[in-house]
This record gives sequence, C-alpha cells and structure tokens, in this order.
Amino acid sequence: MSNKLVYAFGLALAAVQSFGAVYYVAPDGSDADAGSIAKPFASLNKANSVVKAGDTVWVRGGIYDLNDTVFYARYKMTAGILLTASGESDGKRIHYLAYPGERPIFDGTNLPVAEGVEHGDGTPEGAMYTSPIVISAKYLHLKGFEVRNTPMKHNSNSGVFLHASKHIFLEQMESHHNAGPGFFAHDGVADGGGHIFLNCDAHDNYDPDGWQGDGENADGFGAHYQQSGEGDTTKFIGCRAWWNSDDGFDFINQEFPVVLENCYAMGNGYSDYGRGNPARGNGYGIKMGQSTYGTGHHIIKQCFAWKNKMSGFYANYTNAGSQWLNNTSYKNGDREFSMASTLYAEDGKTRLAEVAPLTGDNAHVLKNNIAFPNKLSQIGECWEKISSQNIDHYVDCPAGENNTWNLKLDLTEEDFESLDDPSMTVTGKDLSQIAGMLGPRKADGSLPDVDFLKLKKDSRAIDKGENIGFPFAGDAPDLGAFEYGLSSSSVSAPIVKRSGVSAKALGSAIVFDLQGRYLGTLPADLWREKSIVDVLRTSFRAPGVYLVRYGRILKRVNVK
Repeated sequence: MSNKLVYAFGLALAAVQSFGAVYYVAPDGSDADAGSIAKPFASLNKANSVVKAGDTVWVRGGIYDLNDTVFYARYKMTAGILLTASGESDGKRIHYLAYPGERPIFDGTNLPVAEGVEHGDGTPEGAMYTSPIVISAKYLHLKGFEVRNTPMKHNSNSGVFLHASKHIFLEQMESHHNAGPGFFAHDGVADGGGHIFLNCDAHDNYDPDGWQGDGENADGFGAHYQQSGEGDTTKFIGCRAWWNSDDGFDFINQEFPVVLENCYAMGNGYSDYGRGNPARGNGYGIKMGQSTYGTGHHIIKQCFAWKNKMSGFYANYTNAGSQWLNNTSYKNGDREFSMASTLYAEDGKTRLAEVAPLTGDNAHVLKNNIAFPNKLSQIGECWEKISSQNIDHYVDCPAGENNTWNLKLDLTEEDFESLDDPSMTVTGKDLSQIAGMLGPRKADGSLPDVDFLKLKKDSRAIDKGENIGFPFAGDAPDLGAFEYGLSSSSVSAPIVKRSGVSAKALGSAIVFDLQGRYLGTLPADLWREKSIVDVLRTSFRAPGVYLVRYGRILKRVNVK
C-alpha cells in the first residue's frame, strides 16, 4: 500500500472520529499567543483553559520549569499543572500528546511545594500536597511526558496525581526522582476510575524523612480508595517500577478490581540508584491489597518481579482473593509469592483474624507461575491465628495449579536463556539509560526485547502450564511470563478455556489512529469468531489504518 493511500485512510479515520481543534505548547511559547504551531502557548494550564472535547494539544519537547502553582480546592492541594477540562467519550477525548520525535520534560525542581502538615487547613498556604501534574477530569489522553524532581517538606508529593477522575489514558509517561509516588490514582469519589496506564515507567522515587518515616510512601504506581465503578477496571499494561523507596505497585484500600499485565517490578525498597536502604521503605515488588470489604479481586498476569527488598508478589493481608496468572518471580529478598490474608467484618474495619487463609470462591487463584527459587508464604499451608477462638496453628489452604511449587520443579540457570541483566549487577547508575530489562523502550513504547528470564528451548517449564485462555505455542502453555516460540506477527484471539479464570483476565486490544490518538478497547472475546478487521469495521464503522495492541503485539490493521 502506498504512503499516500495510508495517509488518506488516516484522514478518513480522523474525520469519522470527529477530532476538533489543534493547539500547540512549547517551552518558548507565550500564553498570550494563539496556541498555533507558529505561536504556541507556554503552558498546559493555558491549553486546559481553552480545549474542548475532541481537541488535540501537541506539546513540543524541552524542559518546562514548573515554578508556580495553582490551587486545587477539591482536594485542598496545589499543582504545577491542573487539568480539569474533560472529554466526552473514547471517541471524543482531549489529547495532550508529545510532538512526534520530541520529549517534553516537566521539572519540579523549582516548584513551590505546600508546607505538608499532617492535616491541611484547606487554604493554599496550608495545603498538604503539591504535584507537578494533577488531573481531575474525564476522558483525557496524555502521551510521552517526563515528570521529575518533585520536592517535599513534610508530606510526600506524587509526580502525577489523579483525583475524582474517570477514564484517563496515560501512555509512555515517565515519573522519576520525585519525593513521593511516581503515579497516584485516588478514586475514592463517586463515578471515578477506569484508567489505563500503558507503557509507563516510575523509578528512583524517594521521600526522605517525611512525617510518616524515611521512604514510607514513594511507590512507583498506586491506585487507591475506589469502591465502585461502571464495570471498567483500572489497568496497568507494560509498566515498569524500579528503585522506588517503598513498593513498585501498591493497591492498598482499592476495593474495585485492577488489572496488572506484562509489568515489571525490580529493586523496590531501595533508593539512590540501589545504594540506599530507607528504614521505612517496605520494598515489595507488586503489592495487590489490602482489601477490607472483600471486593478488591485483582488480576495479575504475565508480570515479572525480581530483586525487590521484600516479596516479589504480595497479597498484603487482604480479605479478597486475586488471580495470579503466568507470572515470574526471581531472587527477591523475602518470598517470591506471599499470599498472606486475613478476615474482616462487613463494616470493613473490624478485623476478625490476624492471619487466616481465604477459601472457596474467595481464595487466591494461582496458575502457571514461576517462583525461582521456590520461596513461598501462605500457599498450600497457611498460618491461622484467630484470637477470639484461641486458634494459632497451620491449616491447609489453596496452593494453586501448575505452578513450579505444585510441580516440584526445582528450576536452575539452565532453564533460562539468561539470568544476566544490568538490573542484577549495576548500582549507582541510571538503569533507564542502560540496555536491559529496564533500559530504553522501543520506538512504539513497548518493552525491550532481551533474553533475561526467558525460557530456553529445552526448559522444564515449557508446556507445563494449564490452558487458561492465553495464546500459546506448544502442546500446552508454558510457565511464567513469557511463552516460548509464540509468534508476535499477528493479532489472534486467545483460546478460551477459562478453567476458573475470569473473562477479564483475557484482556482487551487497545486501538489507536495513525497519529497515536487512543480510540478505545476491544475485549478479546469479540474476535474469537471473527477476524480483527471485521471486529474493527463493526466497532468503529470507519475505513482507515488502525494500530492495534494486544499484549506484547502491536499491529497495523487496514480496514477498507
């Protein structure tokens, strides 16, 4: 197909999607100008004041020195950038996109931060928190930004903070060296959640000597406080978290399910490029809890956790079982998998037990996982302690199926292509600049293709898994996060045989236009009986060239 024809299809698609006005922002622009490519705005705050649903804002590369704040009254905090203008739907979002081939960097070094007292007084002067980017809106798409160097006084400050927001799509965002979490989604309000974090990185975040302790709150990614939704979960896809002083991913008090897919967590609990060991940093790689109402049933699939200070995968004394599917945990400081759980009363506050196994439909589902070495906690045999009944002993609890511990596979280095990666040996350096699992991403934002922790051709973990719906190449699925020999040349539907796995675990395809604007998602079940072309034609009702991402696959699809 000629480039001219591809361009024509792209124009047709853009026209059908009804994209609106186009604005530009640049470090040398002026908010008094028109926001054109020749006379761009200077700030996203100015763009926020003029955009409407369907508009696109192209943000030019360079350093944006954030040296002033606005007050966000709803959460009583201050922000360098406050985005409040909303889109209307997936097809009519507001898009804030890095200009092609350029990198906008929002630097908080000179950001005036709030006093950060334990409880703010509701005024700008007495605010508790400050963030470089605060989002309180619906249907936004942010792509390609770097956020860094947020300072603090007494409270930790997030690099990117979402509050009272819905259906925010963050893509290829990097948040690092902030005195608090890299990304924090606070959805403890009505009608929130349903966000997508695609190919985002959070690293080297550290909150020293805050009022809650040294390193206590600087997670890489957090989603918290949501108790209900419209059926859309918040999803983290292809995201990486490393050398954050607290945890890599933390979803404490998230009562509405989240999905974690194809994500990496390494070296969390440390600081200063892996050389520091903050006293209050927890150091879990992927912490999926704590649910107290028994509704936070999360999905963690095809993820890696390695060399974290504590456990790689951790349930954090939750009251709700989650699905842990085809993950790989390697050489973490404490346990590879820890499903420590407990029981709460219906009020979500009264703790009925200190430690208790989850059973029946509420139990954790663990399938096709690799623990290397096999260090486990609260799996198979669980400690139960219920003070009111004077119970303090070990009892049987679910151990999962087709995991290395069930199959008694004592894997060794010979089962993997490589156990050698800069993340295992290099400290004191910025891993994002070094080729490896945590190094530079591909041009489309996808993860680096390296041999670390991939299975060898004759690995004993090949074909040892259970068919739970994900595509596989051999006689049966492999264990762990990578399927040996699976071609990435086409988008194909999974073979649906859920075997105790929920439909949401199969995931969705993410659809873009040729300019990289997010159009929506397509549940994998939709193309079980149809080609992806037919599904796109039916779903979007427009000819054009679509970019479709499913799992690790990105494919250009022509719909005539």
